[in-house]
Amino acid sequence: MMELRQLAVVVAVAEEGGFTAAAQRLRTVQSTVSTVVRALERDLGTPLFHRTTHRVVLTPAGEAFVPAARAALEAAERARAAVSPVAGRVRLGVSPGLLTDLHHVLAKLQQAHPGLAVEVRQLPDLEARRAISESTMDLALTLTPGCPGEPIAESVAEDDTAVRRSAPPTELVTSLLPSEDLVLATAPGGSRPAPADLTELSLVDFPPGWAIREAVDRAFPGRRVRLEVDDLAVAAGLVRAGLAACVLPASAAARFGDLTVRRFGRPPSWQLAAVHRAGRSAAVAAVLAQLG
Repeated sequence: MMELRQLAVVVAVAEEGGFTAAAQRLRTVQSTVSTVVRALERDLGTPLFHRTTHRVVLTPAGEAFVPAARAALEAAERARAAVSPVAGRVRLGVSPGLLTDLHHVLAKLQQAHPGLAVEVRQLPDLEARRAISESTMDLALTLTPGCPGEPIAESVAEDDTAVRRSAPPTELVTSLLPSEDLVLATAPGGSRPAPADLTELSLVDFPPGWAIREAVDRAFPGRRVRLEVDDLAVAAGLVRAGLAACVLPASAAARFGDLTVRRFGRPPSWQLAAVHRAGRSAAVAAVLAQLG
């Protein structure tokens, strides 16, 4: 029997244009996506995708299947929301450059919980944490403190002195989100591993205060930044033109399928966290469930 998970995987591959990008969106690995699609194609008795070295496109059967699969998924989300609706408002603070697939998260939340309103503001990491403590924000997405790969507790009490001076003591809980690797995006062509030493590369980076900049600063403190922009698409354009390379989270690099993604021998981790007050509301729990 066909499962909703199979439908979701096929729709993700079709919308993202590839198995790797779909895996990043679904927060799984490419081999799992390929296995699910092959099993469904075997059950249906027809291929849904034409696979080539550089791209994945729908077959005529796939073009007929995907709209019906999308409609089935939307109906399932509406049914789920009908029996366990979550309403209200969540004020969400996001560090600049942090969550490149935020639009997917918000779209799925709207489908699952039509009565839930999410207000998004871009805030630097420390300001976001202070906003949670002062109850001007309900949830904040941040880069985890410390160096890439350094362990962090699933739940910790806030220990920022600026927060404790400006608001009554309160416990802030940090919930880890699924981690991924930082990768090196370079101009199309070639597939060599990324070098461990980036000092000889021309790099494009993002302004201080961006989460990606902070993560890359931790992982490669000795690198030289020759270009600095405040837009992922602009950075990708510079990389595409062969003017620079760029260190990005794997999910961000997957948005630009024509770029070459080069992996590090010891890949630095891109670890995000959601910060909220203890005793979270059902609305905050719904957002966390979608993020995780």
